[in-house]
Amino acid sequence: MGNKAYKVVITGAFNAGKTEFVRSASAVPIVSTDRKVTDERADVKETTTVAMDYGQATVDGCLLHLYGTPGQERFDFMWDILAREMDGFLVLVDSTDRTSLTVARRILRHFKRRRRTKWLVVATKQDLRGAMSLEEVARRLRVPAANGVVACDPRKRARTHGVLKQLCGFLA
Repeated sequence: MGNKAYKVVITGAFNAGKTEFVRSASAVPIVSTDRKVTDERADVKETTTVAMDYGQATVDGCLLHLYGTPGQERFDFMWDILAREMDGFLVLVDSTDRTSLTVARRILRHFKRRRRTKWLVVATKQDLRGAMSLEEVARRLRVPAANGVVACDPRKRARTHGVLKQLCGFLA
């Protein structure tokens, strides 16, 4: 696969696991812009990304520059900034939160319009009660069979690297 560097954007709805994915996958300490949640979502988690997360991972000889987007829609202006010159993107979906699918559909449309590139949908929280199956996530998002939906626990490096390896295969 060579020694090429790729820019990969990690995106998705609020609380889908983007920061944790970047943190777990990165071989270097991540740059994070997490700040205290100040709106009605403060009961879900304490902090949220307001600009981006940044990390690096090397998978199968591919150096991946990982840029995590904010999940709250009020920070969606960062999506265009981070999408510039991206080589691929991952859309993380919280499998237990059906409302996150609406945001995921919007993100998919947004990113696919900006740049023709490779992408994957990543279903997180598959181990939790009430999680949608991968098939249900794919059907609801109308994901083409060629892309599919992959499961990933973003807290586990082996899992995040497995997803990145799959994306890297598309990019190389």
